[in-house]
Amino acid sequence: MAAYQTIVVGTDGSDSSFRAVDRAALIAADTGATLVIVSAYHPARAEDLARVQDQLGQDVAYQVVGSTPAEEAVRTASERARAAGATKVDTVVVDGEPVPTLARVVAERAADLLVVGNRGLNTLAGRILGSVPSEAARKSRVDVLIVHTT
Repeated sequence: MAAYQTIVVGTDGSDSSFRAVDRAALIAADTGATLVIVSAYHPARAEDLARVQDQLGQDVAYQVVGSTPAEEAVRTASERARAAGATKVDTVVVDGEPVPTLARVVAERAADLLVVGNRGLNTLAGRILGSVPSEAARKSRVDVLIVHTT
């Protein structure tokens, strides 16, 4: 079997997801693969932004409006990946749900490995409502590595 060429890893900015990024980066460094770091999010609603501007004032609100936590998450994850030795790193920030977003990026980039953390996998809520790692593994058409991150 040939080495992985394109690896997709999801992050939500949590320490747990960053551990999955670290593992994916090590694999990318070892195989020379491109690492694609993905974060799915839902943008803030206009009424929430207006409330922030009212509460913080125009001088401070600009720090909240115009960036998303997802952008910061992929920026931090990219820095970690490069520090771990990954040389080809791309980032993707998408408005959407995590699993469909990961699946779409895997297909668009013709990835051959998807890496996710195990957070939520063995929880009661995860068993009842589903979790990102279990749903991603079930629906993926490529190899999935579920990294023990919790």
